[in-house]
Amino acid sequence: MDMKNKWMVGVFLLLACPTWMNGKDVLEFGNKNSERKHVLADSLTEAYVGGLKQPARRILPREETDWRGGWLRFNMNVDSERQNYFTVRCWGGEADRCMVLLFIEGKQVGYRHLGDYDLLHFGNGEAPCPGRFYYITLPLPMQYTKGKKSVELEIRAYGSTWGYGETFERYQKNMEESTVGFYKAYVDTTSCIMPDKKEVQGYYEVSKAPVRPSPGPEVLDRLKEVLSARINRILEKKQPLGQQEVWMLADASCVKWTPAYRHPEVLEKVRQSIDSHSLRCMENPELIYKDGSVYNGEWMTTCLLARSIRTLWADLKDSLETDIVDGVSRREAWSRMMKASLEFGITHRRHYTNQSMIIDMAIYECNRAMMLMNPREALPEYQTLRYLYESLALAPWWGKETPNGPEKPLGENYWQLTEKGLTKELGYVGYYGEVVDWVIQIYEATSVPGVPFSGDAKIKDQLLRIAGARYNFRYPAVDDEGYRCFRAETEVGWRDGGHYPGNVLYGDRGAAWDATPLMTAAATLDPLAVGIARQMMDDNQLFAMVEQKLKDGNNIRSLQSCLHIPEQYELLASQPASGLRLPMSADMPDYVFADEEDGVVAIKNGDEILYVSLYWRARNAVNNLAKVHYITSVMERLANVYIETKFEDSGMRYTRPDWVNLGFAGWREWYTGVHSAHAGEVLPIAKIPEGISFKPGEENAYAGRADYYLLKFGSYVVAMNSSTNKSFELEIPQAKHRVLDLTKGKYEVKEKKMVINPRTTRVFFCE
Repeated sequence: MDMKNKWMVGVFLLLACPTWMNGKDVLEFGNKNSERKHVLADSLTEAYVGGLKQPARRILPREETDWRGGWLRFNMNVDSERQNYFTVRCWGGEADRCMVLLFIEGKQVGYRHLGDYDLLHFGNGEAPCPGRFYYITLPLPMQYTKGKKSVELEIRAYGSTWGYGETFERYQKNMEESTVGFYKAYVDTTSCIMPDKKEVQGYYEVSKAPVRPSPGPEVLDRLKEVLSARINRILEKKQPLGQQEVWMLADASCVKWTPAYRHPEVLEKVRQSIDSHSLRCMENPELIYKDGSVYNGEWMTTCLLARSIRTLWADLKDSLETDIVDGVSRREAWSRMMKASLEFGITHRRHYTNQSMIIDMAIYECNRAMMLMNPREALPEYQTLRYLYESLALAPWWGKETPNGPEKPLGENYWQLTEKGLTKELGYVGYYGEVVDWVIQIYEATSVPGVPFSGDAKIKDQLLRIAGARYNFRYPAVDDEGYRCFRAETEVGWRDGGHYPGNVLYGDRGAAWDATPLMTAAATLDPLAVGIARQMMDDNQLFAMVEQKLKDGNNIRSLQSCLHIPEQYELLASQPASGLRLPMSADMPDYVFADEEDGVVAIKNGDEILYVSLYWRARNAVNNLAKVHYITSVMERLANVYIETKFEDSGMRYTRPDWVNLGFAGWREWYTGVHSAHAGEVLPIAKIPEGISFKPGEENAYAGRADYYLLKFGSYVVAMNSSTNKSFELEIPQAKHRVLDLTKGKYEVKEKKMVINPRTTRVFFCE
């Protein structure tokens, strides 16, 4: 397509959205007349000519090292009676690692970390959508606009943050670079503001981006070199090994190309290291859950030692009667350690899905090792298998064990996954909801060591259901070098801050520490999983992911996961091509995926993709907020918008505190002198089921969940009934030409009203 035709397509897409309007007020950054009109004042900024030769202004860091940068302050007109939205325009080819916050009349709009009211910008060092502009929209609190013709707005820049930092110094990073450019700012009463048709737009069909030329299969040779070197260093160690090192040797001893394969030192090193750990646990029982050699000791306890025992059991079992300390045999010492791990694990189960899976996997692994060593002291197999089933939503989740039985903090009928296979933490989770790698480890834990495809059949089926649900949340994009790829949808995820664009991801989150890009396909040979793995190979993104993992060569968890990539690649490269592909692929049919339990929708409509989280970070009460990520070849939009809801009111209320940092807690309020524009907002709490302990202010899976959601965004109307026993009537929206029901294959709607039945979602497109 030539540039003239591309431009015409862009104009058509802009004009095809009848409910968009020109901005009520528009500020063009870098344009002196526009800046003067809006009384712009600034500190540490610079004007420049950016994408498509358009004027822009970016904010600079301070000369001296500091976490704060410059700022932009300006006045903009508002509607005195209606809800106003503020939007900024940025160029998708620019990147930074900065945080930018909006202020209104000196008060902070949104929260710095995972708030329901979003922050303005949080760069992760990658250009989100090359060749196009993207627009970020936030609602302005009405108490600051009501009765006014204009308000003072300010954009302040800061360094990035690390969400897990427990001190200000670890949490807040210095600002060391300029922000991305801000090209325009708009204020209007529509959440999906339409730029003027004269405004220059880009155009880029990412599905036609070039295929990555390198690296190639030679990366697998490099993988073997790096892993072999690490294994040799472990073999040369004189002191006892940590848990991850023990598991590395035990696992590698079954892989033919590694130096650990049938190495005579492996068994002795594993045995001595488990001896050492068990004796130290006798001296210090807290080591069971405070071992720094394993990922999160409170969750994993001695899981990796248990795996190693199971893997090498045939060679270890004859040495169990040997005393390792006066009067204490190896069997007794190891059994005490595993029993302590079990007792801690079952009394410290957690309800966030990924945490629940990891903890219950560790319980199961430790118990299986215990069944080999000391079956009389082991828990019944059905009990630990039930824990796995609870974590995987094959049974209701009942929580930790207490002297009076399971705690059941969320009642008797809380399920860890939605019926369609998404995690619930509390709603849709993007990258952090990618739990398939943990589910595969659970599936393998139920397998006979060394026997492929021998795991629990129900868990395998659930694994494929979970993977299938996640496939809806990969969208066509380009990687950081401009090559064709797919990325994970994270913008509408509850726990995903600073993840725009999402990670390059096809089937599995292959670059994660405990994952490989081929796990699901290799573990199941499911035709869809195999087809998606082959799609990744066709885009030549597999070896780039492996190369990325090898860059983290000091991380033993990441290297550990690489051990089986060569054999997985060999297996899948030999499979016949299925022709199956990710559903958002350009050549796949239009469709709508909706999960009413998580309140999330994924829509493919021609070359447009729309992701919506309707149940959006409503931890404490119903907030009437949604998050939208709208993708076209012309532009992308990230919008935090108000919606309509219906729910059964509990009569309780939640008043927003004056927090500005974490959107869900007040225990890291380090930013003294900064106040929230949302402080004092009173929100209704939905009815809490009987038998569940709750008081206003607590996070709860039910407090912010509505029965019915209605979003109107541009040409799209989304009506979701998330209840199980209620129906709601929807008035069909008006359109210039016609209304299409996208959930019915673009069926033209003639009715004026429609009933939305329980657990049903309807998506309409107005032409």
